[in-house]
Amino acid sequence: MTEGPSFLKPQVRTLCSVVSVTLFAFVLQGYHPGAEDDAIYLSAIKRRLQPSLYPVNAPFITLQLQASVFDKFVAAFIHTTHLPVAYACLALQLGFLALLFAACWQIVAFCFESWRARFAGILSIACILTISVAGTAIYLADEHLHPRLIATDGILFAVAALQRRRYRTATLLLLCAILFHPIMGAFGLSFCVLFLLVRQCTPSAQPMPSPMASSRFVALPGSWLFTPASPAWRTALAQHSYYMLGRWQWYEWLGAVAPPFLLFVLARLGRARSNPAFYQLAATATLFSIVQLAIALAMVGPPRFLRLWPLQPMRYLHLTFLFMALLAGSALGQYFLRAHVARWLLVFLPLAAANGAAQRMRYPATTNLELPWAAPANPWLQAFAWVKRNTPENAVFALDPHYLSQPGEDNHSFRALAERSSLADDQKDAAVVTQVPQLAATWLDQHNHQLGWTTWTTQQFLRLAQTTPARWALVDPRQAPGLHCPFHNQSVAVCHLD
Repeated sequence: MTEGPSFLKPQVRTLCSVVSVTLFAFVLQGYHPGAEDDAIYLSAIKRRLQPSLYPVNAPFITLQLQASVFDKFVAAFIHTTHLPVAYACLALQLGFLALLFAACWQIVAFCFESWRARFAGILSIACILTISVAGTAIYLADEHLHPRLIATDGILFAVAALQRRRYRTATLLLLCAILFHPIMGAFGLSFCVLFLLVRQCTPSAQPMPSPMASSRFVALPGSWLFTPASPAWRTALAQHSYYMLGRWQWYEWLGAVAPPFLLFVLARLGRARSNPAFYQLAATATLFSIVQLAIALAMVGPPRFLRLWPLQPMRYLHLTFLFMALLAGSALGQYFLRAHVARWLLVFLPLAAANGAAQRMRYPATTNLELPWAAPANPWLQAFAWVKRNTPENAVFALDPHYLSQPGEDNHSFRALAERSSLADDQKDAAVVTQVPQLAATWLDQHNHQLGWTTWTTQQFLRLAQTTPARWALVDPRQAPGLHCPFHNQSVAVCHLD
């Protein structure tokens, strides 16, 4: 592979590289609005634009986002551009993906002059965007618009600014990251402080002030975190094994323990190759991984810190994986791949193919790119679309509390896509409860009213309308006899509980 298209100016060559990798990553990872965490984020955006939505159980959508400007930002973007919600989210997803790769390019550009090293670095990230980060239940970037992506962009640009000693710019970028995703922003702040310390300790570095190491950036959690946990809150917590390190599989632990060793090897490589910029970054990532792992183990160990578990301290691995892939990829491009096309194909084709296959396994019943202008082929999404078009805005629905994991449902949120209220589920709503304990009693009450859903008879479904606000239900068609169901397909029936 040559040193990029040499007939182009450097700025144009960089732009072409970033845009091409962005489009490749977008197609490889897929696009699934309303899936997984979008159960909260897309619903919150829609409610901010239309406050009459979700008259029942709205706190499961709104309370978790009180500490983030994400929904406000997206709503303001939609008001300004007059784009439909679906098109605005698609545009922002592509835009922030491009910024992710632009930030990675800037970081690697400070370490290597070679176009190959820079391109290999961002291509490595593109090939593993949706890799599962150890046992944390998150990816490097989600298949929908997520505040974590925006915060990650801010953190990476802050690191690039620190490399160039632009401290005010870095501080503002970190502040933006915290405003969009406080937990990710805190990890980013930690990484940047360690980067400054590593650079000060590097022999070739000159002493410099560390404005971001000030104690004014340290904020302790509120005292409510240390109050006794209610039984309802504990029940919600138990629904999510990724909070509990004792439930992690051995390969998930390998993903937590191995990165510091790999990053240490990369740091040694940077020193051996007399590349102080690369060394400082790899050494920072190594130290960050060790320090954060120690903090995480301390937080999730003693039972008195049980309320700290939902802060998900192991999610520092998101940044660890990101820098590990970026540094390893750029080093491969510089020292091994070089101009050998066969080597590039040997490294990146299997990596991309494996992640593409994993994506299809994650969304087997859904098209890879769920674009706004395409009608849904997934039977569950067809049912959600029918509900949105044909039921009153104040209608309240009941669904199997585990409907998100039903075969063919592919983790798509009813609330986000049908735009109707629903009773609390045992997956996303239970996760919200761990972050917002005051919802625990409401969640447990609705959880108990839906126990045994898959074996219910017609009379039990009808009784639900007497004990909960639900007047509609989405049920398995085999459970529908005796119910009035104006819509049904092979996977789900939409029934009125009259």
